[in-house]
Amino acid sequence: MLNIVLFGPPGAGKGTQSDKLINKYSLVHLSTGDILRSEVAAGTQLGLEAKKLMDAGNLVPDEIVIGMISSKLDANPQAKGFIFDGFPRTAKQAEALDKLLEGKKTSISMMLALEVDNDELIKRLLNRGKLSGRSDDADESIIQNRITEYNNKTAPLKDYYTHQGKFRAIMGVGTVDEIFTSLCSNIDLNN
Repeated sequence: MLNIVLFGPPGAGKGTQSDKLINKYSLVHLSTGDILRSEVAAGTQLGLEAKKLMDAGNLVPDEIVIGMISSKLDANPQAKGFIFDGFPRTAKQAEALDKLLEGKKTSISMMLALEVDNDELIKRLLNRGKLSGRSDDADESIIQNRITEYNNKTAPLKDYYTHQGKFRAIMGVGTVDEIFTSLCSNIDLNN
């Protein structure tokens, strides 16, 4: 089973590349944001707990998110693999995910990290803001804060997967197809 953590700062191209990877390798997209919204909409027990927390302005605890991921994995028994988007974000979450996957007789295959310098990220996000109307992509100071937050909180995750021999840095600059080719080369080499 091919299980990929796709990683990168805001504006690195994760959305674009994950769609292409899902199609090429027949993976199931596992976005924690999407899962949370669908569980809340379906009115599941986990969804109701999450909604209560979110309505109060609190973060949803890792145990609830892991429970939702477990449900999604169980709902796709024929999957060739999963692409994890937005989770894990910390070493503690990565450990919980490893434990969950181990119980399901699988594991993370690799972490693919799209690496793009800050100037390029700011340029991309400001451009995306003009096209999409997203307010968080229109203000350079907010963008800079998001990038700083990403760098501060996710460095330990790179270390976590590096220690496991699963971290792969991919240059996230070039054409969409060039970046995709680089991602596929890394997957095919290690799969």
